[in-house]
Amino acid sequence: MAAQRINGTEIAQSIRDEAKTQIQSRLANQGTRPGLDVILIGDNPASKSYVGHKERACLEVGINSTVHRLKNDVTKQELLNLIDQLNQQEHTHGILLQLPLPEHLQPQDFLEKISPEKDVDGFHPYNMGKLILREPGLRPCTPLGIMTLLKRLPLNITGLHAVIIGASNIVGRPMAMELLLAKCTVTVCHRFTSSLAAHVKQADILISATGKPNIIQSDWIKPGAIVIDVGFSKLSNGTIIGDIDFETAKLRAGWITPVPGGVGPMTVATLMHNTVQAANTQSPCPTIIND
Repeated sequence: MAAQRINGTEIAQSIRDEAKTQIQSRLANQGTRPGLDVILIGDNPASKSYVGHKERACLEVGINSTVHRLKNDVTKQELLNLIDQLNQQEHTHGILLQLPLPEHLQPQDFLEKISPEKDVDGFHPYNMGKLILREPGLRPCTPLGIMTLLKRLPLNITGLHAVIIGASNIVGRPMAMELLLAKCTVTVCHRFTSSLAAHVKQADILISATGKPNIIQSDWIKPGAIVIDVGFSKLSNGTIIGDIDFETAKLRAGWITPVPGGVGPMTVATLMHNTVQAANTQSPCPTIIND
């Protein structure tokens, strides 16, 4: 029996609707409109596409969105100056530095300069540390979006064995912390892992985030497992695929995300959620006194 598809597009819409409702409530109670500033460097097509998705989502939910488009040869000091300026702006509640950066710029030099309370990507060491200490504040968007997908399933994931393929700072590592918070048993596999198939076969929850098509063979998947495919690759013919072959994997999995239409929409929707959360923290609505 084929797996049930996890509709990330539909769930992401519900998250955006919730953000829109919260913003309308803020404005009705004399609160300020949340503001998100995105820094985009160079002409990377994928980055420009992602930023476009974020701009449209902001427009839909009611967030003021400003994109700072910088040339590929921007200097380290120029970028630091812009981040410092945005840190000081009261109407900027969230700052997002679109990755990857040009080769002459190292992401950590700048991610650490973003004010933790405006770090809507959740990558600042302070916010990562809060997640590790089981006191989450602003959380990385993709892992949090995946947790939202899992929580919407009619299943109890407490105690399940989750296997993550990929140990990046953006997905793999914070994903492990999120699953530990959810009381799962967690295994993280990476490029030095031996016997990858053996680990995958034990997974009640399988999350792959490598960007390498077919790195996981469908016959490795444990029958009935929850399969979350974070991979995103474009073939020469323009077809978008994930890390796992969907058509064969769905014959073994119990639940599975498609690519596209699975995790991707959740990342953008969670960014909207984080921006509203940041605004609520920095600029709480004034107390309304009824006569």
